[in-house]
Amino acid sequence: MCQDPKQTPIYKLRHSLAHIMAQAILELRPTAQLAFGPPVDSGFYYDFDFGGEPIGERDLQDIENRMRRIIKEKQPFEQRFLPLDGALAQLDGQTYKTQYAKELVETGKAGDEGLGFYTNGPFTDMCEGPHLEHTGEVPKGCFKLDRISGSYWRGSEKNPMLTRVYGLAFESKEELEDYIARRKLAMERDHRKLGEELDLFVMDQEVGVGLPLWLPNGAVVRNELESWAREVEFRAGYRAVSTPAITRKELYLRSGHLPYYADSMYPPMPVDEHDEYYLRPMNCPHHHKVYGARPHSYRDLPVRLAEYGNTYRYEKHGSLAGLLRVRAMCMNDAHIYCTPEQVEQEFRSVIEMYLMYYKHLRMGGFRVRLSLHDTDSGKFVANEEEWVRSEDIVRDVLRSMDIAFEEEAGEAAFYGPKMDIQVKNLLGREETVSTCQLDFVMAERFDLTYVDAHGEKQRPYIIHRAPLSTHERMISFLIELYGGAFPTWLAPTQVMLIPVKDNLNDYADEIENRLRHQLFRAEVDSSDESFNKKIRNAVTRKIPNIWILGGREKENREITWRRYCSKIQQTVPLDHACHALERMRAERMMDNFDDVNLPIAE
Repeated sequence: MCQDPKQTPIYKLRHSLAHIMAQAILELRPTAQLAFGPPVDSGFYYDFDFGGEPIGERDLQDIENRMRRIIKEKQPFEQRFLPLDGALAQLDGQTYKTQYAKELVETGKAGDEGLGFYTNGPFTDMCEGPHLEHTGEVPKGCFKLDRISGSYWRGSEKNPMLTRVYGLAFESKEELEDYIARRKLAMERDHRKLGEELDLFVMDQEVGVGLPLWLPNGAVVRNELESWAREVEFRAGYRAVSTPAITRKELYLRSGHLPYYADSMYPPMPVDEHDEYYLRPMNCPHHHKVYGARPHSYRDLPVRLAEYGNTYRYEKHGSLAGLLRVRAMCMNDAHIYCTPEQVEQEFRSVIEMYLMYYKHLRMGGFRVRLSLHDTDSGKFVANEEEWVRSEDIVRDVLRSMDIAFEEEAGEAAFYGPKMDIQVKNLLGREETVSTCQLDFVMAERFDLTYVDAHGEKQRPYIIHRAPLSTHERMISFLIELYGGAFPTWLAPTQVMLIPVKDNLNDYADEIENRLRHQLFRAEVDSSDESFNKKIRNAVTRKIPNIWILGGREKENREITWRRYCSKIQQTVPLDHACHALERMRAERMMDNFDDVNLPIAE
């Protein structure tokens, strides 16, 4: 049985440090109002309302010193429970804590013993715990106050703005230092930072938050991923469709999406007094309409419909994060309509496609989550028999493929179970990148059928899949994974031609024309910069291939080939270099990794 996360040593440590920090801050600002102070993945935070006496980054060192003194005092963490009247007396003057205490009692979440409080030294906080035995158990050098930010009370923009003080905490000084080093690397590779430096995308306030503008370089990466997916899907028997990005309200009422996703959808657009249209947040209902537009026999199935469809979701402002979470996205979407006899093999084939993509892109270290329904939740379609059957199908496929997975109740789509691919970034934060869902509901809602071998109409199973996620989310992960250094086939500029002297520009122009005729993205650096500066500029732009052109190269019809971040240079015949590039592109070689055998010297 899995251990309760709240009983783990790291949880207790981080929770205790939140209280120690709050005590230290109240020494500086005795009139501060306390809000919440929980542990988080990398440490802890506490929210305060400082009124007219704010604190700043300059105060963090003083607070840290006070925390260390509190730790040395070995103050015990002592728990007690109070009824509401006693709790309100204890919380006298603490507006936010008082409000929360009343809410806990009114909703029956207070517990039979009353409201829990923990005291260490002169500091008392309403809290369910758990904590360390005493402050002296905090390991030396295991924490560091990190930053100060703003935060709304209870996460709502309608509530007062509070001051949040963050701290980092791990079980040892070494773990803390390792995290700080990894965070520095993550900041260097942050896709928002590299996206700007490499001219991949921009966010423009006049266009709107969460609505990325893809610059020419970023459009190249998008188009190359899409081209690859179209080839893979064509070979796998998918047929491309194209559907509109808006639709009438009735479509989402029929699918059942509107009750579940209304808060995440853009407001409706009234067309006349009887009609409302929505920007689509997903492609599924449109594809169901495509399938239902023509009759189908069991001989036609499986029908696999694919589309890179633009979708729009009104994500909360605070959750938007570069390309990782946006309001406009292009999804690598497809829906498979199949018979009950075909569903296991189709699901298996989809998983094999996922694994192929992830292996080729070097996106290792992912976790597979089987997301199930929750019988106690009201957000799932009420059909327990079908839930059990469909969940067993996905579970059996994963087991037969020897894929390790973890089950999590309550994370399924409202119409069926799903397999989620969870990927960690450089800091260990986990995000769902891709998903594959088994749907037993929509065929009935849209009256989708096929005629079986006995001439009877049957309902198909539907598989929803998006192995490459959205362009936005997938590219955000790839930018950070590769540090912006894309392989040749994905790189916005594949070859930079650098003539050593101006009198070699004609040779450079000739090669550029040849490469462009072969549909390679090549440029000539004919600027007035020095030769060494031209090399540095190409390296800064992370261009994978630099071809240096000197007098000898022109005379012998050669190029000197230098790879990104490598000082090794090889002089090869021009014809051979062009053929090598063609092979690198055709095989979509991941030549941004050291273990790839490049055909440069062959």
